[in-house]
Amino acid sequence: MSHNPVRPWRNIERRKSRLIHVGNVPVGGDAPISVQTMTNTLTTDVPGTIAQIQAAAEAGADIVRVSVPDEDSSRALKEIVRESPVPIVADIHFHYKRAIESAEAGAACLRINPGNIGDDRRVKEVIRAAKDHGCSMRIGVNAGSLERDLLEKYGEPCPEAMVESGLDHIKILEDNDFLEFKISVKASDVFLAAAAYQALAEATEAPIHLGITEAGGLMSGTIKSAIGLGNLLWMGIGDTVRVSLSADPVEEVRVGYEILKSLGLRHRGVNIISCPSCARQGFDVIKTVEVLEDRLAHIKEPMSLSIIGCVVNGPGEALMTDVGFTGGGSGNGMVYLAGKQSHRMSNDQMIDHIVEQVEKKAAQLAAQKEAAE
Repeated sequence: MSHNPVRPWRNIERRKSRLIHVGNVPVGGDAPISVQTMTNTLTTDVPGTIAQIQAAAEAGADIVRVSVPDEDSSRALKEIVRESPVPIVADIHFHYKRAIESAEAGAACLRINPGNIGDDRRVKEVIRAAKDHGCSMRIGVNAGSLERDLLEKYGEPCPEAMVESGLDHIKILEDNDFLEFKISVKASDVFLAAAAYQALAEATEAPIHLGITEAGGLMSGTIKSAIGLGNLLWMGIGDTVRVSLSADPVEEVRVGYEILKSLGLRHRGVNIISCPSCARQGFDVIKTVEVLEDRLAHIKEPMSLSIIGCVVNGPGEALMTDVGFTGGGSGNGMVYLAGKQSHRMSNDQMIDHIVEQVEKKAAQLAAQKEAAE
């Protein structure tokens, strides 16, 4: 961010992982941590699924996963892939033939769950299809669907069982000379997922897909994901993320970016710094931020905006943001640009004015980026 300089104590040293590709999106290595989501439409509803993918891509999704539960879905996938603006991951459970059909349909990646895809022979057939059609793969271990022998060995889902499952299937892929894969060890329990991911990160150089599975609704799932994923990302673990919410996939993308933005790992759109408001506020901070979040959702360039209700912390926060507004008295406040006092503005015209200033700054940043390229 232009007015949020990097400090040594802000640095996160990312775990070194092998670089793979999901379509045209690099995952692992030094590539940016990618944000994923998953459609919740019927895959056979091609127009509805494409519309949801496009909305997710507009919100910033780098990769979108689509469930392929039956033959009709794998047939529909071909048109979905053709119309999608981002790489598509085919989500496969139980029926290994759906994975082969999805590779043939143009999926960029096949997500298989080792616990329910079948025996080694079937997995090898999926590997052959992935090689033939240039797909990467994700080994998706889930605490809720571990192999029976591992549950018998360990007695219950635990980090050791999840990592053993993942490593067993890594060996199958590597023995078949297939290295274009990433891996996840998801659980709905934050402690279980975090422990499994930490052990996995030490045991393999494969790129890691982070997620707290079945995290819950928008509020509870966001909090659970922020705690689980945030701590792992802070430790340098994770090359791509999916926030699992019982909500619109666009919300998953937004939460994913907010988690990454809070750690300085990705910068996209407007980062609004705002106070919780109190009796000192010179305008309705909560309503103003709510409106601004909606009206600035289309901004893609990374920017910072401070909206502070009074002069206690307002000027200090504004010093570190691209655009700022600090409440004052007599129905007006101070506008800050590039960290400096610029001019006063009435509260009733402030929202439109702030949107104008942010859009102007975004256009300048976009022009600078284009010129640099």
